[in-house]
Amino acid sequence: MTVASSTDPGFLDPQVLARIQGLELRARRVVEGYVAGLHRSPFHGFSVEFAEHREYTPGDDLRYVDWKVFGKTDKVYLKQYEEETNLISYPLLDVSESMRYRSPEAPMSKLEYGQCIAASLAYLVLQQRDSVGLVTFDDAVRKFIRPSSNPSQLKKLLQAIQDVVPAKKTRTGPIFHDLADRLTRRGIVIVISDLFDNVDQMLAGLKHFRHCRHDVIVLQVLDRAEVEFPFQQTTMFKGFEELGDVLTEPQNLRKAYQVEVEAFLTRVRSGCQNQQADYLQVYTDQPLDLVLSGFLATRRKRTG
Repeated sequence: MTVASSTDPGFLDPQVLARIQGLELRARRVVEGYVAGLHRSPFHGFSVEFAEHREYTPGDDLRYVDWKVFGKTDKVYLKQYEEETNLISYPLLDVSESMRYRSPEAPMSKLEYGQCIAASLAYLVLQQRDSVGLVTFDDAVRKFIRPSSNPSQLKKLLQAIQDVVPAKKTRTGPIFHDLADRLTRRGIVIVISDLFDNVDQMLAGLKHFRHCRHDVIVLQVLDRAEVEFPFQQTTMFKGFEELGDVLTEPQNLRKAYQVEVEAFLTRVRSGCQNQQADYLQVYTDQPLDLVLSGFLATRRKRTG
């Protein structure tokens, strides 16, 4: 199989990505294709502020020794800072059963597309020598990887992104509250999910992140068929997340269905804005460069 070269924007199309084997290859090609030529990092923005002293222990970096304190006390203390890197990012990837959905015309399922987003952002952040972690979740936290800027972090993240079995319901509200208490270092929380859950509880979780001074970006991943409802013939709709199967005539439901979906999306979008969380709605047939450009543009607005 011939894979598009890194200078060919064609590989950013989901149809092409779907044919590329290996998540690491996908992530690298997306990032190299989009970021080539960028001179300014979109991931700088946190100030480095002194926080406190702590005693030296063998193996600590001597660059952080406070020699003035040593001169006065004859004891070795290190300076600690609020942020040790320019950025800490926390991608939160929804791996619930509804993310398995892939309509007949879609090149990828929502989960596969979300995996590409998470992997590409992790690759990009590590290329900038910043720190990135990962959370996968459904009705509980399935994997929690603490942030690191070590190059070996990418392999660990990609493995965790690939090793998911979508089978449970989504419980964003309780999960977000739990994570807001666990993510102790201020950073960017990047939610990658279809958000098919209780909207009020989900927004309360986002509010908790903002209360903890995190920047929040929400990437709502949808299959275009979920919004447009293009089905024509009598169809058996398979229920995800403990919902039953339904046999119905789509043409009789389309108008009412679209009204409900639009109301849901409007609530999510306006709710995110009210919580000062940046919101991007993305579809699984969108070229990933559009998603990355939207994400990076949002980040630049934050950092000036």
